[in-house]
Amino acid sequence: MSELLKITNLKANAEDKEILKGIDLTVGEGEVHVILGPNGAGKSTLGAAIIGNPAYKKTDGKIFFKGEDITDEPADKIAKMGAFLSFQNPVEVPGISMSNFIKTALEQRTGQRIRLWDFKKQLKETMASLQMDEVYADRDLNVGFSGGEKKKSEILQLLMLKPDLAILDETDSGLDVDAVHIVSKGIEEYKKQVGGALIIITHSTRILEALTVDKTHVLVNGRIVDEGGPELVDEINEHGFEKYEGRKQAAE
Repeated sequence: MSELLKITNLKANAEDKEILKGIDLTVGEGEVHVILGPNGAGKSTLGAAIIGNPAYKKTDGKIFFKGEDITDEPADKIAKMGAFLSFQNPVEVPGISMSNFIKTALEQRTGQRIRLWDFKKQLKETMASLQMDEVYADRDLNVGFSGGEKKKSEILQLLMLKPDLAILDETDSGLDVDAVHIVSKGIEEYKKQVGGALIIITHSTRILEALTVDKTHVLVNGRIVDEGGPELVDEINEHGFEKYEGRKQAAE
């Protein structure tokens, strides 16, 4: 399987505080990787650093995507190359409808103009699969959306944009059981339609039920301290992160 993403010795700061302390991670095309770890471990920082969020300053290491060095590239270029990040707390964007936002992003992603009729048809079908009311398409992006509808909006963008790499940051956070099921089915549909790679950052593992996990990584205090297959997810579900606390203190 071809290498899609390769991270070597990545270190990154937020507001002059070192958060990532030397991350090595390789993701092959179509693979599903899970990042688990306690609060404050650096999981969200890792996702933001990959996608080029300027709030996080990379101080060492390299990030390669599709064989190209993207360490210092801006987020818009990385997104156009086929990377996608869903937010733990999706931001509200007043003044632009969800429909226009997705259409513009899709045209930027593909470099082609899209026929409005075709776009609206695809959007309607995809929203129906996520049990989203069509009225949300014409509302300002995420403005006044419930927590569940914001997360569905993120998965809608994922299904419409069809990225090669999707980083899902706590997509199941704050969702009830029914909403988690719908979002999980949307992610499963992305895998069926696109076959893209997934990096799933999560505390909970409910969202993983419909997926085949290739590799699990445990992130503690800015470092990956353990790796394994799907069995590691089960182990952490049962025992939590207690066994890693000593490693965290040693690292500090």
